[in-house]
Amino acid sequence: MSIPTIDLSKAQNSLTRAEVLEELRHALLEVGFLYLANYSPVYSTIDDLVRILPPLFGLPQDVKESVALVNSPHFLGYSKFGSETTAKAQDHREQFELANELEDKYGRDNTLPLYSRLQGPNQWIKSSDIPALREKVEAYVAALQDVASRFLALVEEALGLPKDSLACFTGPQDRLKLVHYRPDSTDATGDAHTQGVGPHKDSSGWMTFLLQASNPSIKGLQALSKSGEWLDVPPVPNTLVVNMGQAFEVVTNGVCKATTHRVLLPPGDYDRYSVPFFQGVRPDLTKRDLQALWQHFDQNRWHTSESAEGQRIDSPFLQGQYDTWGEAQLRTKIRSHRDVGKKFYADVFDRYVDAS
Repeated sequence: MSIPTIDLSKAQNSLTRAEVLEELRHALLEVGFLYLANYSPVYSTIDDLVRILPPLFGLPQDVKESVALVNSPHFLGYSKFGSETTAKAQDHREQFELANELEDKYGRDNTLPLYSRLQGPNQWIKSSDIPALREKVEAYVAALQDVASRFLALVEEALGLPKDSLACFTGPQDRLKLVHYRPDSTDATGDAHTQGVGPHKDSSGWMTFLLQASNPSIKGLQALSKSGEWLDVPPVPNTLVVNMGQAFEVVTNGVCKATTHRVLLPPGDYDRYSVPFFQGVRPDLTKRDLQALWQHFDQNRWHTSESAEGQRIDSPFLQGQYDTWGEAQLRTKIRSHRDVGKKFYADVFDRYVDAS
């Protein structure tokens, strides 16, 4: 199986719109991963962001840690190599997690419901070595918000849904990560693959739009097919990789499966950069809210499958362990960044970490 490419410009042409809708429907139902091409006229905004990644991650460690994630109850900031775990194993990546700016309500009122605690402001590095960092990130966020909105409208049409029936579940905060991977050089044999990030289904957003900001020869990203085969998803110039998150699987009654994926780094001496953008989900949403469209996604009419390995991936919201999307996401963040959880969420830390 190959990863399909959806040409978003085809949707603007009455002669090719039906064709691209059929291609998108197939990708959503049968594959779960796709390349998105011709999605934006603002490639200069993307180039500006890509150019700052090497110097940003090349800053002294103390400068990067001046905005450490451990200082943010909203899990926004920098985390160093080995500080995050996925699928119970250590990830080998460093990253800055950012979002569109929201005020810090939690800092003024720590009695806010758990589902709202992730919403808050960014931490910004103050370094003259990275000029206009905030402006470039915010421009990229605005551009991707537009892409995500247009793409979701096309998804609604491809699945035969009324206009805005999915868009009403999005917001208020979209997130992105600036990520730097390097293979583990401490392996004695020098021929082992490194876990960049372990197998998971995205819990940070509705849809994920990934910019692979490295040379096309640098592999790493893999998607799990419906038959249980790990497929390489190499960088393709001028495309984004799109996959579905857990909330999308819930709203489609399990018809469109959240995509299981990982980054497995081949041995070598190289740097890999990526920028995933996570389309926000309303944190107060419950499974009951999302069930509003289940009648449309009658499983007797829509037939899709998932591999056994994909079914075993940790998905607390899908499995009904938490009432709201926001709390399920908070639980995932705490399990991945336990230092932040211990500092800000001692009241729920043990319950979240010990949960199966």
